[in-house]
Amino acid sequence: MKKYIINTLIISLWAITCLAQNQSKVPIPTPAQLQWQNAELAALVCWDMHVFDGEFYVQKEVRITPVEDYNTFNPQKYDMDQWIKSLKDAGFKIAIFTVSHETGFFFHQSDATPYSMKALKWQDGKGDILRDFKASCEKYGILPGVYIGTRWNAYYGIHDFKVSGDNQFAQNRQKYYNTMVENIVTEIFSNYGEWAMVWFDGGAHGPEQGGPDVLSIFEKYQPNSLFYHNLQRADMRWGGSESGTVPYPSWGTFPYPSTGAGESAKKEIHANNFQLLKTGNPNGQYYMPAMSDAPLRGEGGHDWFWEPNREHTIFSLDKLVDKYYKSVGHNTSLILGVTPNPDGLMPEPDVKRLKEFGDEIKRRFSNPVGITSGTGEKLRLKLTDRQMVNQVVLMEDIAKGERVRRFVLEGKTKNGWQTITEGSSIGHKFIHRFDGLDVSEIRLKISESKGAPQIKKLAVYNVED
Repeated sequence: MKKYIINTLIISLWAITCLAQNQSKVPIPTPAQLQWQNAELAALVCWDMHVFDGEFYVQKEVRITPVEDYNTFNPQKYDMDQWIKSLKDAGFKIAIFTVSHETGFFFHQSDATPYSMKALKWQDGKGDILRDFKASCEKYGILPGVYIGTRWNAYYGIHDFKVSGDNQFAQNRQKYYNTMVENIVTEIFSNYGEWAMVWFDGGAHGPEQGGPDVLSIFEKYQPNSLFYHNLQRADMRWGGSESGTVPYPSWGTFPYPSTGAGESAKKEIHANNFQLLKTGNPNGQYYMPAMSDAPLRGEGGHDWFWEPNREHTIFSLDKLVDKYYKSVGHNTSLILGVTPNPDGLMPEPDVKRLKEFGDEIKRRFSNPVGITSGTGEKLRLKLTDRQMVNQVVLMEDIAKGERVRRFVLEGKTKNGWQTITEGSSIGHKFIHRFDGLDVSEIRLKISESKGAPQIKKLAVYNVED
């Protein structure tokens, strides 16, 4: 009888252990995803043929109207290092270049399509913007990414991935286009070294939808990169708007392996103005962090591409800082769209604002009043003496997954412990601003988690606005 009881206890303990292990399992980011979230700030460098026509960009027209004269591309002061240095000075860790967009022109040396750098009079047809971009990123220590537009191509008459019609002519043209895209993608993935991330504009329809097979080519040539995206795979997700912000909480996990685009997106993803994309799901089985994207020229406009006399649309410094708090501070990355002008330079007003933004973020977060880290449900940060604080930064060690589900943060005042904030998601980074509080100690209490909480950083600041 005693042996039976002991065996029963052993089995029960084993079952409890297994249950605990199962409950503590959370999705783990890949090294590419971890690198992406650690970067926090990314620039999407937008350039296309319509930058040079001197006319206001109307997207729906650009998608269906071939460029009248592609040799209007003639940037006389072209300086790629000036682009990338301006991003470095602003604190960006990743830069992504639009090697092609909706006109269908490819800014690299291509043997797969004649509509590329080889066709230009500029630099005697020997230029390669993508090559220059990659080299300059490496020079300035910025991770390079590439954005490839295949969904719209005005030159080849591709609209929403497809050739119009269903007759034999259309079928032949679709087959030709698909093969061409596969060859172009092979060039970009095999001739330029490693990319930190690859972004297919509006997704990338695969063979099951009548489109080219880009995923297998990506997996062959860029196995260490971040893939965004098609119906099979998305290593990150759109944050549901182009405001550069997401609501709180925004979990880094998602219930589906991909998000889809347009009509291919699940209705659950469309629902309630893309709410699922914005918030994610704490119980999602796929690690897929959100991105918060917006054009730098988005104040009273929404200019991803350069247009004349639009400097007034550059976001104010205050607006950019607010976006940082509501993107990076809400567990997502902030992607700002920047666009060189027809001279081939990043416009000076844009460069100035970017530098101001980078300097302001450094000013705010370079000198914490106190900082600590630790494992477990409680973490205390004792200050050298009573000090005024008004911001806190929390970070989990997301290499081990997002574990925290509910927490409270308290400050010890002369009248005892006072709640600063309560929350759910921490993830890569949670930033909270509050009215100044005179404290001698900060206490983090985690009331719910999946596995032992791993707090990479608890830091408090006193920031003057």
